[in-house]
Amino acid sequence: METDSITRRPPSSPQTIEKRDTISREEFIRDYVMASKPVILTKAALPWKAIGKITPGYIKEKYGHLKKTIKGVEYTYSELIDRILHSTPQNPAPYPFNVNIEETFPEILQDIKPELAYGKIDRINHPLVPRYMMYGTEVYELFFGGNGSSFPFLHFDELYMHTQITQIYGSKEFILFSPEQTKFLYPKPENPKISPIDVFNPDYEKYPLFRDAQALRVNLLQGETLFFPTGWWHSTQIHEPSITFGRAQLNGINWNLFVEDEFKVWKRKSVFLAVPMLIYGKLVGQLMNLQEKFMK
Repeated sequence: METDSITRRPPSSPQTIEKRDTISREEFIRDYVMASKPVILTKAALPWKAIGKITPGYIKEKYGHLKKTIKGVEYTYSELIDRILHSTPQNPAPYPFNVNIEETFPEILQDIKPELAYGKIDRINHPLVPRYMMYGTEVYELFFGGNGSSFPFLHFDELYMHTQITQIYGSKEFILFSPEQTKFLYPKPENPKISPIDVFNPDYEKYPLFRDAQALRVNLLQGETLFFPTGWWHSTQIHEPSITFGRAQLNGINWNLFVEDEFKVWKRKSVFLAVPMLIYGKLVGQLMNLQEKFMK
């Protein structure tokens, strides 16, 4: 197996991810969502109480008694936070350690307001979109990690969601590949949203086209928000204690992709449930398109 550092390959175009201090919703949708282009918003989350409040110490004190099983091993949150604080590349904390906020500590949702708008309406929280339509993904998550933790396999998010990432505590490095890079990433036939390539230790004999893939790397700092539209492949690497807020996003651009993928998910459970879900999703999408048409 040949190995080479992903950092030695030139970045894709754009060479860097733009940072915006202030931006209107109209600019955001036009210049980044519609253009399928990632962006970092540096001040969008500054009003959040979570910034400066949700720390490893806070999680340990308030939720340390809770338990989480990671890769077959059960830990208390207190144990996991201790592992994160003392994590090293040689002995990294268990990862991925992610938590569904709505199920585990819904009170934290009050600390991440005002929510950031990625469309004329927030389709994922629309009254016509019940949570069971989100089966297969999480809407609100917290991700915890320590120095040396990583998720090496490239993927883009389930149900073709857009991705909003806000760094609550510490920093986190993201490695991204644009949708145009898909031809170099060997998507799995059974799930084309996942690549089998370990970006930190690629096997070029098995995946020779990956040599031509061009990566974008960004270190997301505390308080910053990274947005990337559906289809952007990504993996992560952590160099210090880190708490990250993840939020799935739906708008008119990815709605039909979401509905069709949700149909496939429900079809594995029951075709009798999947077909009505597909019909309902398409009808609701048309209603929301009409609603947005009359909005400024």
